Amino acid sequence: MAVLDRLLSFLRGDEAPAAPGSDLAFAVAVLFLEAASMDDRVDQAEKDRVQAILVRHFGLDDEAARRLIEAAGKRQAESAQLLRYTRTVKDRMNEAERLQLMEWLWEVVYADGKEHDLEANLMRRIAGLIYVEDADSGAARKRVRRRLGLDGGSGDRTE
Repeated sequence: MAVLDRLLSFLRGDEAPAAPGSDLAFAVAVLFLEAASMDDRVDQAEKDRVQAILVRHFGLDDEAARRLIEAAGKRQAESAQLLRYTRTVKDRMNEAERLQLMEWLWEVVYADGKEHDLEANLMRRIAGLIYVEDADSGAARKRVRRRLGLDGGSGDRTE
């Protein structure tokens, strides 16, 4: 059974995988929520951005994406361990896909219009753990800022 089929089956309640973190979409959702929560809150714009990315790029419908976000949120709140999820990403995504993931993560970071210092630190950690060069992550950041109309100023970074 394909990974997406297993994930959709899990989301429908047909089965509960022994290790939800082994599913790529689940691992990505956990990383998205980790990025969204670095400023100690996950606002609706961040949740909406995460859901839109999951729907658009993982073939989920809105309800399946919402359930995945809910399950990933519970797992993310239980564990501060990124390694498990970044390892899944590193093992299951090629270099181009990991670069795209960094762009998606930057979209989540900027969903509230700001880049917090803790978010920037997390992005550096994730990039290193999934073997994305700092320069490539920085280029992804710039593309997202430009696309969102945030390319003026010094990064709108807050502490």
